[in-house]
Amino acid sequence: MPAKVDKDSCAGCGSCVDSCPVEAIKMEDDGKAKVNADSCIDCGSCVSTCPVGAISQE
Repeated sequence: MPAKVDKDSCAGCGSCVDSCPVEAIKMEDDGKAKVNADSCIDCGSCVSTCPVGAISQE
């Protein structure tokens, strides 16, 4: 299942973008991360990298 970003919790630090091996995460104009579900390979790298716990795989 693709990772999901809780927009309310996202601090906009970009750690998840840097950790994604397939570049499935981009920062949006609002400064929050967004996961492209079609590109996400469900590796969990972003989940463990997020310093505020704003990303989950449910």
